[in-house]
Amino acid sequence: MLTGEIRSQIDRIWDAFWSGGISNPLEVIEQITYLLFLKRLDEQEIAEELKANSEKKPMGKRFFPEGKDSKKRSYQDFRWNRLKNLEAREMYTVVSEHVFPWLRTLGGNGSTYAKHMDGARFTIPTAALLAKVVDMIDKVPMEDRDTKGDLYEYMLGKIATAGQNGQFRTPRHIIRLMVEMVEPKPTDVVCDPACGTCGFLVAVGESLRERHTSVLTNAKQRQHFHHELFHGFDFDNTMLRIGSMNMLLHGVENPDITYRDSLAQDHAGEEEKYTLVVANPPFAGSLDYESCAKDLQQVVKTKKTELLFLALFMRLLKPGGRAAVIVPDGVLFGSSNAHKALRRMLIEEQKLDAVISLPGGVFKPYAGVSTAILLFTKTNSGGTDHVWFYDVQADGFSLDDKRTPLLSEDKLGCIYKSKLNTDEHAKNNLPDTLARWQERETDERKRPRTAQSFCVPKADISAQGYDLSLNRYKEIIHDQVEHRPPKEILAELAKLEAEIQQGMKELEGMLG
Repeated sequence: MLTGEIRSQIDRIWDAFWSGGISNPLEVIEQITYLLFLKRLDEQEIAEELKANSEKKPMGKRFFPEGKDSKKRSYQDFRWNRLKNLEAREMYTVVSEHVFPWLRTLGGNGSTYAKHMDGARFTIPTAALLAKVVDMIDKVPMEDRDTKGDLYEYMLGKIATAGQNGQFRTPRHIIRLMVEMVEPKPTDVVCDPACGTCGFLVAVGESLRERHTSVLTNAKQRQHFHHELFHGFDFDNTMLRIGSMNMLLHGVENPDITYRDSLAQDHAGEEEKYTLVVANPPFAGSLDYESCAKDLQQVVKTKKTELLFLALFMRLLKPGGRAAVIVPDGVLFGSSNAHKALRRMLIEEQKLDAVISLPGGVFKPYAGVSTAILLFTKTNSGGTDHVWFYDVQADGFSLDDKRTPLLSEDKLGCIYKSKLNTDEHAKNNLPDTLARWQERETDERKRPRTAQSFCVPKADISAQGYDLSLNRYKEIIHDQVEHRPPKEILAELAKLEAEIQQGMKELEGMLG
């Protein structure tokens, strides 16, 4: 956990960026990311030096070369432990004129992050601001993986405006719910084809560390964890840089974070490659048929990105692979041929496990669109028996633009040590969602459709034209109204009429 002091220091740095003329939060994070990467390189260099000294051998790998750059500055001056002690103006000169040109040449060193340094631009406007940022980063205990990750997550939380192409940040508690529901395994190969800041991949890694400690102790599993398990695609280079650093700061050494327009490229090399897909793809518009991958158009003829991504997920998964993905509500009940065809495929050709309806404010302040989580298993041979529905009405935060926490921090999210009481559940349904999901094959089958969660047989769904909207199947309890016999009501009306007539006569007598 970050201390309040570190949080306030980050807030001050953020304010300094704004007053210095950098108001785009992604640009702020990108500049801080470059400096974090530089610090990480120095940490790796120090580790190599210590190893070489202990073994009394030459260094096996250097991150900062010997010699000087083209402007006659020693590469050793680029190291964090030297830079941080320079006077502000000299530090600014070294970083802007020497370090950044060198960083842009690192793509060939093989690391995931170095691949994305090609377009690195230094835009911190003043020496004073650079010195502040360097000081802030240096004070954070970066040897602690949790603190490093929390630092970056806190900064990512400051992204408060939607990106282009429908990109926006998925709330971390929603990501964690989805990851817990698919239960990642150490042998999985996971993919997010629209990875952005890599929040889903980070959550998979954290879940594995907590529930399968063998990923760190078993040599074979550790190799798989650091080099083969995580795959993310995006077509925004800034996101690739930020996402790669997010993974590195959460302790994944070499994830495969790659530039790829997932909908526009042929997927022959990726087809049936992954055992787990977790994603919240952009669903802001449509593509031209000509710019869309032909193999996806063969699955479903459409221009809508949300449908194309669903077709892509089915393509990427191996048989037996699982998916937890967010879709706009229109996917659940859209009436076009493409909408119906995809829903039919999910139910008849694959195994649709669950539809979880989310409240409309979950993605504020980015968007107010209503969404749902789909969970399915790729089988290529059907297998849908019952589909489990859950109506999430509260996620622990206010559903307005402020998204204010409604409970204490220990009662937010989907993981809890003791059951929430009725009032707390009314503010956070996520622990109940996860608990009931684990009973979907047993007690959940017995719940009536008036409950917050229930199961619907496949036959009922196919009879409804494969409509997957929860309200199509949910039954509403109407208030019981006491019905009195008609004779009793008529007698009472007659009595009331007689009383009125008697009153009128008495009034006429008084006036007469």
